[in-house]
Amino acid sequence: MNNTAQELSKLDLEHIWHPCSQMSEYDSVLAIKRGEGAVLYDYDEKAYIDCISSWWVNIFGHANAYIAAKIAEQAKSLSQVILAGFTHEPLVRLSARLCKLLPNPLNKCFYADNGSAAVEVALKMSYHKNKLRGKKKPLFLNLKNSYHGETIGALSVGDVELYKASYGGILIDCISAKVPCDFSAWGGEIVSEDEALSDLEKVLKTHAHLISAFIIEPLIQCSGNMNMPSPAYTKKACELVRSYEIDVIFDEIAVGFGRCGSMWAMEQVGFVPDFVCLSKGLSGGNLPFSVVVTSDSVYNEFLGDFDRAFLHSHSYTGNALAAAAANATLDIFESENVIEKNKALSAFILEQFKWACYLEKVRNFRQRGMVLAFDVPRLAGAKSREFRSLALNRGLLLRPLGASLYFMPPYVITRDQIAFASTQIKELINEL
Repeated sequence: MNNTAQELSKLDLEHIWHPCSQMSEYDSVLAIKRGEGAVLYDYDEKAYIDCISSWWVNIFGHANAYIAAKIAEQAKSLSQVILAGFTHEPLVRLSARLCKLLPNPLNKCFYADNGSAAVEVALKMSYHKNKLRGKKKPLFLNLKNSYHGETIGALSVGDVELYKASYGGILIDCISAKVPCDFSAWGGEIVSEDEALSDLEKVLKTHAHLISAFIIEPLIQCSGNMNMPSPAYTKKACELVRSYEIDVIFDEIAVGFGRCGSMWAMEQVGFVPDFVCLSKGLSGGNLPFSVVVTSDSVYNEFLGDFDRAFLHSHSYTGNALAAAAANATLDIFESENVIEKNKALSAFILEQFKWACYLEKVRNFRQRGMVLAFDVPRLAGAKSREFRSLALNRGLLLRPLGASLYFMPPYVITRDQIAFASTQIKELINEL
């Protein structure tokens, strides 16, 4: 290991507490020096293909020259200004562009710092709106196996036990309904769409009068082992919930901005929610940034005396640098025909990974847009961490979700890089 990398690793372990990690397992940390396109490089110039878009955020590649230039240009004039009572051109322009891209009536933007914060905003808005209407609705409804973030409210409305188990005593009240799934590959349950809808209706008949909002990740439950309920199920579930006068929140934090094969997952579902939460790809994976987009109907409830105001804020709400990155990201979508190119790229990914459909060690092969996943029962437990390490040795950044292995690369990944990743992953699985 390069001397600089060794020193960074040593200092890191002296001072940094890493996320989603058991620090007692760390004896070193891989220091990354630079990134280019879909590839990261360490201090020995060893290359690693970023097969997971660095936790699903980096859609247009590392050190994207166009986005970096727009951030640098913005930094010369304005980096940050309080958004309470002030505004700035990058954010005004971004908001208008987002609302034009989203279906009616989604036309009001409330900004936050990250995905979890956006979920908190949407939950509070829904509850507060109902309170202003004289309705006491203290509960939220989610789907089993869902994930919506790590702050207390966002964690409360998720259902991945690994993250929630330690915090039961401080979480807000939430009710879970079944979700269509097939987790039989590692001894889990199989739930059909009809069974899930039936269970949802039972929950609604009992608790609807107390439920403020239903929150759902449309099309892909990402942290929930990349489970992929169908658009038809999602639409039926949302229509059923709305028939009980319950708000619908779409968490498109991971699945928006082209990840599912369309700009927004809601396009494929054919349903417009009351709130949509966006983050990750919003800044092209360059800066922390998120937004909740809702309607005039919701917005108007908070107008009037000051005691009706939505008093939620973040220090960096609407940050000018992040807004510049987001505008640059939308520029790329507009100028480079990204959605259509992704359709061709996802077809190539499917072709390169079709071996997984026939491999005895693989189960439940699935793909939606730029996300491909399958289950490898032998990856359960400690094997998952070992697999991660072996993949790094072969030049791949992978992070299996237990027994579920997924491929979710930046949109700029090349066909040669896809083919290489596929070959290496197949060999690794055959060695299990």
